[in-house]
Amino acid sequence: MDFGVTGKIVIVTGGATGIGHAIAKTFHEEGAIVIINGRDQAKLDKAATAIGTRCHGVVADLMAAEGAIRLAEFAARLGPVSFLVNNIGVFDVNDFFEVSDERWMDYFQHNLMTAIRISRIVMKEMLARDDGSIAFISSEAAIRSIGNMVPYSVTKTAMLGLSRSLAELTRGTNVRVNSYMPGTTATESVETYFDGLAQQQGKTVEQALADFYRDVQPSNLTQKLIDPAMHGRGVVQLMTNAAMNGVCHRADGGTIRSIFG
Repeated sequence: MDFGVTGKIVIVTGGATGIGHAIAKTFHEEGAIVIINGRDQAKLDKAATAIGTRCHGVVADLMAAEGAIRLAEFAARLGPVSFLVNNIGVFDVNDFFEVSDERWMDYFQHNLMTAIRISRIVMKEMLARDDGSIAFISSEAAIRSIGNMVPYSVTKTAMLGLSRSLAELTRGTNVRVNSYMPGTTATESVETYFDGLAQQQGKTVEQALADFYRDVQPSNLTQKLIDPAMHGRGVVQLMTNAAMNGVCHRADGGTIRSIFG
């Protein structure tokens, strides 16, 4: 299927690893010119090589306004940005009562402000051009609020509100804003977490995962980690479907018991 992205410019923030890397790779496979950002040029170069010849790695830290400007200006030199994927995010397991104000602000900076800074620049240009598509990579934790990951759940819920609010600004235009809600995925960080959990519990990784789905996510219908490549396909489909605007697309393995989304 031709998604119509050949030769078009795509920014995938945090696209060097994990779900972002899978999304960047899928866009590249479909013929797009892909831009990923990060803080380490060597890591970006390695990721860009793995993605393909039309991928560019840009050192741009979106924790600061200057980084967002740098990333947007680099993309503009290649052409108008047709697709923006806001993928940067952090997570950890923590005790709500021990999370400091500083750590809370760090979560908001990573999981929301990075997306706000680059969207503020790119979306304005999309609206002026009357063309473009933005996706926010949220999480099933945005709806299935998690007690030992409160800052993560809260900021991912806020991302859904941000996405829908920005979609309201596109009324009557050819610009669209949507959110994508993946479930627990076999990214490097998640696999590292389960490796550590298995060692801590004296189990194999397979046993730790089986216990996780039995005790923590019994409603999950697939009962396994999601291949990041599946999200790559899902996000490209979402972002190129002109009928989808202001929606939250769930790809959580059926964890959330709902017939909607």
